[in-house]
Amino acid sequence: MKAILLAGGQGTRLRPLTLHTPKPIVPIFDRPFLQYQIDLVRQIPAIDEVILSLNYQPGRIEEVFGDGSSLGVKIRYVVEPEPLGTGGAIKYAARGVTDSVVVFNGDVLTRIDLAAVIALHQTRRARATIVLTPVDNPTAYGLVETHADGRVKRFLEKPKPDEITTNHINAGMYVLEPETFDRIPDGVPWSIERKYFPSLVERDETFVAYVYEGYWIDIGTPEKYTQVHRDIMDGRFATAPFDALDVNVAPSSRIVTAPDADVAPGATIEGPCFIGAGAVIAAGAHVGPYAVIGRGAQIGEGAAVADAILWPGCRLDGGASVRHAILGHRCHLGNSVSVTGVSVTDAAVLGDDTTLTDYTQV
Repeated sequence: MKAILLAGGQGTRLRPLTLHTPKPIVPIFDRPFLQYQIDLVRQIPAIDEVILSLNYQPGRIEEVFGDGSSLGVKIRYVVEPEPLGTGGAIKYAARGVTDSVVVFNGDVLTRIDLAAVIALHQTRRARATIVLTPVDNPTAYGLVETHADGRVKRFLEKPKPDEITTNHINAGMYVLEPETFDRIPDGVPWSIERKYFPSLVERDETFVAYVYEGYWIDIGTPEKYTQVHRDIMDGRFATAPFDALDVNVAPSSRIVTAPDADVAPGATIEGPCFIGAGAVIAAGAHVGPYAVIGRGAQIGEGAAVADAILWPGCRLDGGASVRHAILGHRCHLGNSVSVTGVSVTDAAVLGDDTTLTDYTQV
């Protein structure tokens, strides 16, 4: 069995952060995002190879993961000659594959029981299995209706309120049989959601749904990217680097500091927060709740960070402050610079290598 991770998107909703960093490797704390998906896949012994379907800056992604040996998996890279859509990308990546494939959209973070999904697919002898998840606001999504026996009935694209019959949406995870890919034309952009899946319904093929009600999020916007970090720090999604902490302790005690981080006496650290490898926190600095300080970042004397994510290499000089913001790699804020977003859900975003001179306010 193979796993195909669709990691070719340009991450336009996360720009400017993704101008130089493909979305699959944006950092979640100190790990590239795609590593969380790989960790999930590697729990299934039957999956003997992970295929990364790439298009945007593929070399950057291969630099991070290599052949997969350091993660305990075999990784193969397939680069689309041009964007082929989700269906086209899957068919292109699955060339020569004859056994079942597990497919993940490259921006989904979840703790789904993948073994249970595969078991359902095999028990029902399905041609395709789709994972669905419930949402609070069905009008904002395309919905998927199912029959009482779990077979997929139809797809509704962002229905009007009086058309809503379900709150289940496509969760971006599938188990597929490669012999069904013959309906996807070669070299043509093709949507798995709008064309391939409806063809299964039209032909009355065995197409079943697995409904998952646990943690699921699409990290593809600044708001959701921020939320993922907060969810992990709060224990709503148990994973590294916070999974070893007791979720019942006071939030202020949920602090993860890398062993080689340099936190000076007199610095104030208030959790939940994360301080990465090689980071330097000066005396008088304040690292507050929901701060993520990336690898090698420097927080100067009297500087303050809270409700913000700083990517590796950022530097805050004396008295600078950051709140409700995401800073890309190697941003430099001069003395007494202030960067403040509107709120947790409307963060200020600075791209890589942004420099703000002394006393600038953003």
